[in-house]
Amino acid sequence: MIRTPLRPLAQILKARDAGQNPDAIERENIRLRHEEMRDQARQRAEGRLLVMGVFFTLAFLVIGARMGIMTQSEPVEPRAGVAGVEILAQRADIVDRHGRILATNFETHSLYAQPQQMVEPERAVKELVALFPDLDEKRLLKDFTGSRKFLWVKKKLSPEQVQAVHDIGEPGLLFGPREMRLYPNGRLAAHVMGGASFGREGVHAAEVIGVAGVEKYFDDRLRDPAYGHEPLTLSLDLSVQSALERVLQGGMMLMNAKGAAAVLMKVETGEVLAVASLPDFDPNDRPRPPTEGNPEDSPLFNRAVQGVYELGSVFKSFTVAQALDLRLVNPSTIIDTKGPLRWGKHKIRDFRNYGPELSVTEVIVKSSNIGTARIAQMIGAKRQQDFLKSLGLFEATPIEIVEAKGGEPLLPPKWSELSTMTVAYGHGMSTSPMHLAAGYATLANGGYLVKPTLLKQPRNQRGPQVMSKAAADRTMKMLREVVGGGTASFGEVPGYEVAGKTGTADKPKPNGGYYDEKVLATFASVFPASKPEYVLVVTLDEPVETSGDEPRRTAGWTAVPVAAEIIRRVAPLLGLRPEFEPAVLDGITLTSGATQ
Repeated sequence: MIRTPLRPLAQILKARDAGQNPDAIERENIRLRHEEMRDQARQRAEGRLLVMGVFFTLAFLVIGARMGIMTQSEPVEPRAGVAGVEILAQRADIVDRHGRILATNFETHSLYAQPQQMVEPERAVKELVALFPDLDEKRLLKDFTGSRKFLWVKKKLSPEQVQAVHDIGEPGLLFGPREMRLYPNGRLAAHVMGGASFGREGVHAAEVIGVAGVEKYFDDRLRDPAYGHEPLTLSLDLSVQSALERVLQGGMMLMNAKGAAAVLMKVETGEVLAVASLPDFDPNDRPRPPTEGNPEDSPLFNRAVQGVYELGSVFKSFTVAQALDLRLVNPSTIIDTKGPLRWGKHKIRDFRNYGPELSVTEVIVKSSNIGTARIAQMIGAKRQQDFLKSLGLFEATPIEIVEAKGGEPLLPPKWSELSTMTVAYGHGMSTSPMHLAAGYATLANGGYLVKPTLLKQPRNQRGPQVMSKAAADRTMKMLREVVGGGTASFGEVPGYEVAGKTGTADKPKPNGGYYDEKVLATFASVFPASKPEYVLVVTLDEPVETSGDEPRRTAGWTAVPVAAEIIRRVAPLLGLRPEFEPAVLDGITLTSGATQ
């Protein structure tokens, strides 16, 4: 900007000629300059005020519009007040392999209160407490008569309860429609289902989320709108599951057991057709997790996949199968079984004296610890570890329930020669019944690795071959003899060839050592033995059979009869026709037929 000089020479000269004071010219120019500067400052200030006024006006308009929108929206819990996010209330059904419902949604109502709209809050409290005895009367009265504008009273109401609350006639008690998760079969397959609960909640919708089991494992898939109403199809068979659970419950009570678990699996695909853990619970009313005591005592504990135990002599089948696969022995190879077998200060003994030597087949049939330990010495620690690892026994099973991650096997801290011998007959290494079922399925299908799954498989999906078919077939023949005349003779089911192996393991104490009279009894079975299709593993925790003069705890007396009854019940449901050998008819002579 070019300023006008305060003392212009032309004006000064003119003023002098006219006899005027030149200083007046300077003062006048200063006054004009100050007025100009004042006008500019005023214009700048007025512009800023205008901008601030427009800004505040817009801000108040936005806030007012937002408040107006909020007054028209539904009341929600503070934690659920996330603007712009809809609550996804829909959740896909879960069905068994035949399309029968295992979990679905059920339309119900929630009950909430707006105390400021209440006419008689004291009467409403008394009426509600009479309907719902679990409500805290003092707390409810304090909330109804206080300054709260909104509170939940009950999250789920039956139609009868809705009508009863409606009859109270209190305008401040309001209902909101919502969907809840329903398990129409109650306790059936409870540990597989797991359960569901509410996540974000509003008056007119509630988010249903999985909290355990397949509900939590497949939570994203079940809530994904991209799947529409396509149900999640599991490998379970509802009829088989029901029969298995009923027999297992009766067997657990009959054998005075603390708990029980069972797994029924297809040997070709690893599909779990039924799995049970007792005691169980109702997922419609899932109990709270325990905060103290032994977690295994809770009905929420899944013994089939979370429980890792020393399963005992059922592991002998793996030892013999590996030795056969390595061609270290054959079924008739003689094994030194003189006992006790000493290793340092440790002694390995058999349940009873079987003589100085047994064939490999007899080692399995009679369940000789010494004989199995001798075979393990031939195999060696490194090869034994590699083989058990190839069977999936060194990591948690990949089955599709969240609890499976907690079932990671417990391995010896140092795999010495003694560990090699004890692991060979199922001591010193802990796995779950699900691990065992998958391992026996591998033996039964010709040596192909099996990974257990709870999803229905469209076709057979074999894994890598971890042992030769010849070794697997020979092992199955030995297991058939165990049922025919060995430790599992009570496992014979007329019409169905059953093969299997018993295992009775002493229970470890929490602080080291083993109990004298507490065992874990297991029977791992395969049927039909001539053409294996299914594996059944039954485990009883602390069983005691008391029908005789002395209590009996071994698997042959406890787990085997329970497994046999399960097979007897479920085999027809699986479509297996019983096969009987034709009887010999005395006094009838076979003659040649007539020629045509």
